[in-house]
Amino acid sequence: MSRRSLHLLKNLTTTRSITYMPRPGDGAPRPVTLIPGDGIGPLVTEAVEQVMDAMHAPVYFEKYEVHGDMNRVPEHVMESIKKNKVCLKGGLRTPVGGGVSSLNVQLRKELDLYASLVNCFNLPGLPTRHQNVDIVVIRENTEGEYAGLEHEVVPGVVESLKVMTKFCSERIAKYAFEYAYLNNRKMVTAVHKANIMKLADGLFLESCREVATKYPSIKYNEVIVDNCCMQLVSKPEQFDVMVTPNLYGNLVANTAAGIAGGTGVMPGGNVGADHAVFEQGASAGNVGNEKILEQKKANPVALLLSSAMMLRHLQFPSFADRLETAVKRVISAGKCMTKDLGGHSTTQEVVNAVISNLE
Repeated sequence: MSRRSLHLLKNLTTTRSITYMPRPGDGAPRPVTLIPGDGIGPLVTEAVEQVMDAMHAPVYFEKYEVHGDMNRVPEHVMESIKKNKVCLKGGLRTPVGGGVSSLNVQLRKELDLYASLVNCFNLPGLPTRHQNVDIVVIRENTEGEYAGLEHEVVPGVVESLKVMTKFCSERIAKYAFEYAYLNNRKMVTAVHKANIMKLADGLFLESCREVATKYPSIKYNEVIVDNCCMQLVSKPEQFDVMVTPNLYGNLVANTAAGIAGGTGVMPGGNVGADHAVFEQGASAGNVGNEKILEQKKANPVALLLSSAMMLRHLQFPSFADRLETAVKRVISAGKCMTKDLGGHSTTQEVVNAVISNLE
């Protein structure tokens, strides 16, 4: 190869590529509704605010107090989310039993956030039992066992209805295949229990099969939910995109998160046609415990990575790349890790490390 060709090749590899061509006005700061939530929520949302400020990210937050023991999300908060169309939230504690319904479920239903997405993947520098894990769990978010249709038939007998519709099953299947297509994913796996719930889960599978025929370049398969859990803990690298009804998705996402490194590092979001809410991807432990809160040692990584997802959703890809890269550098270095990742760092120490790794 000539000296001139080598020189041209060197310039080609070092020149920054054009990754995003904005439209006029795309750099205008965008308002985002911020709900710190309960437990560790205020601690990790403050971490996000600090990093966003350090990056000079083109977003500003409208902050509201919402707590899981409220009867419903205040109307002025719902109006803010509907106006801004994007929300970032910490965990909301859902009371177990009793008459208080989940505010998380209320948000999903009122905003029609029909798709929950959790990305479970290995982070370099974080030791796990399994390698090459990169699973996206896409969960139907508005019906199924979470429809909330329960009543006491007679004293001591409770009936809980599982609602499945063709409309919701079809649109979550379409979202999963469209996600796979746009993100160069190779396979979509439908998780079900149609061997027992032949009508309800049968309708879900029928919808997935119909949608799959429209994406011939993407492999489609099916797995029964109990076998799915066994396969996840034994050979998780076989999965790519997984599409599930509501309840199974919660179980599968938290299992996959635990396998890939823990719920403290897995990002996620909930999206509908008009609105999106970003939060820690896996729900287990998202409000933490009192000891973590007192010591200020909550892990902010999951919400920081969810914020990167939010920045991409807002069409600020370079800011999302900078944030993701900084977080991955901190994890790879292994010096600033919270207790759940085997370290002793505080939330603020992790934040400071991320900020120092921003380019």
